[in-house]
This record gives sequence, C-alpha cells and structure tokens, in this order.
Amino acid sequence: MALSATKRLKSFYEQFSGDDHVIIIINADPDAIASAMAVKRLLWRKAASVTLSNINVITRPDNIAMVRLLDINLVHINKIDKDRFTRFVIVDSQPSHNEIFKKFEFNVIIDHHPETDTDAPFFDIRPEYGATASIMTEYLRAAKIKPSVKLATALFYAIKTDTNNFKNKTLMEDIRAFQFLFKHANIHLARKIDQAEIQPQFLKYFEKALQDKRMRRDRLFVHLGTGVSPDICVIIADFFMRVNTVKWSIVSGIYKKKLNIIFRNDGLRKNAGKLAKESFGNVGDAGGHKSMARAEIPFEVFKDVIDPNEEKKVLRWIINRIEKRGAKKTSAANNEKK
Repeated sequence: MALSATKRLKSFYEQFSGDDHVIIIINADPDAIASAMAVKRLLWRKAASVTLSNINVITRPDNIAMVRLLDINLVHINKIDKDRFTRFVIVDSQPSHNEIFKKFEFNVIIDHHPETDTDAPFFDIRPEYGATASIMTEYLRAAKIKPSVKLATALFYAIKTDTNNFKNKTLMEDIRAFQFLFKHANIHLARKIDQAEIQPQFLKYFEKALQDKRMRRDRLFVHLGTGVSPDICVIIADFFMRVNTVKWSIVSGIYKKKLNIIFRNDGLRKNAGKLAKESFGNVGDAGGHKSMARAEIPFEVFKDVIDPNEEKKVLRWIINRIEKRGAKKTSAANNEKK
C-alpha cells in the first residue's frame, strides 16, 4: 500500500535534526537543481545548514541561465569538505549513477529514474513519474509550503523539461504539480531560461557534427571527439531531433577519461533507457527514460581495444554495439516464433 504524502513527509523529516549540516549532491540539470532547491526549502529552520553541491561542470546554456536568473548557489563537489556534513541527500539520481556518488553514504534518496539503489534510511523512488520535481512539489504541498517565485519557476521549468512538454512519460500527478506551480511561477523567467542563447564557442561543435554525422536508417550518430562535455553532446543530440527524418539521435564525446553517449528519440514505441542499458550496461553506467538516456564508459574499458583519439573507430565501436544489440533482439524474436 502506497504511503500518503503526509506520511512520506513525516518519514523524511525524521532523518534530520536541528543540529544537522546537510549537503544535497546532484548531477546538475533542471530537474536535479529544482528538486535540490525544494529539499533546501523543506529543511529551512529544521537543519543548521543546507548546501547544494553539483558533481558536474555546468555548460549547457539553459542550465547556466537557470542558475544565474534564479540566483542559485551551487558549490562544486571538488570544493566540499565532506567531514563538515552530518547528513547526505541525493535527488534526481541514485548512488550507482556515477562513481562520485558512490563515495558518499546517503541518508535520503529521492528520484524518478528506474530503481537501482535503496540503500538509505529514507528513499522515495517513483520511476512512473515524469520528473523528480513533481515528487518534490508533493512534499512542499504536504508541508503546506507556498513556494517562492524562484522555487516555483525552477520546479515548473524542471517538469516542463523532463516531460518534454508532456510528450514523454507523464502521470496525472505531474500535471497536477505543473498546474499548482503555474500559479506561483514567473512564466516570463521560465521562457528566458528555455530560450537561453548558445555561446559562440559551441558553434564549432555544430560544424563538426554536421560534417561527421552518420545516418543508419533513421538513426543519426555523431562522435564529437575528446574534451567534449556531456552537456555539449546533449545540445547537439537535441538539435538533430528537430530534423524530421531523424527518429534517433545518438551523440558521443570523451570527457575526463570517460566516453559519454547521449541518446534521444521521438518517443514513439521506443525506449532510449533500455537501448543504452542493453548496449553499454555491461561496460559502464547506462540508463534513462523512454525518449532520453545516456551511457558513461570509463577509458579503461575500451582503451586496449581502440585508441580514443581515433574518432572514426570510436564511432564505429558505438554503432556496432548498438546494432549488435538490435540483431540479438531480432534473432531472439525469430526463435520465439519458431
């Protein structure tokens, strides 16, 4: 039997005391940032201090605009003294999603991705929800907290982004949260975040992507090379999904000794998270949602097989793993028919 919002809130609050110094650790994107802001608001006057810390470098224009326009204070994990904190919280992710997360023992896990980790005194994982921000809005409402304009705008934008304007998996609970936040958010501010300008230095990646793209039926593949952050891969992947003949956009780049692969699709009878996991789950961290996913593969996995600097070979390796996965499924289906 599912717990009520009030009971969940009560169990959440039982994890903290007024003397606690809390850190909320996130892989910063709109949903993670907004959800962390909501946790901080819930703990106002219930903890000695609350710090928001990001494990990634923020480079996406919308994320940069969100942090700037909503005046969000994030401290990068490299600048954190772990011993200063008594309680550790993770939102919109789970410990297995990144090696950095595994260094911490979390007291609270709140997420909407498929469940992989429940090793915490309190966890609330609801993969059926379109956004963690929707879950956090329920907590705020259960606590009878009216969100500030900035918090409401952040949560509003997060739900809008993670559900892809409700084109992706969405529950009635996501819609209810969105409707509630609409009354308190600054829609003009949300639009400014959404329409954040691309920085001039990003143009070279668009040029490379247009020159080096590979089409395999309705799938577009691009490898952007080394020194390319996952955020740039996301921008390029989203860009190509605007081409009407592209059903899948799969963009990769190497950053900080990891091969990052971003998956996007049109959401029609497809599952990006499943494709990422089946293609790369045995060599790295992989997963996500139906229309968007990612895989992170350490250098050590493929450096003996392929030179990371040989971009064409890296791309061929990615394509082969994905297409072999598809061939295995077709073979299995044919065997079942027999």
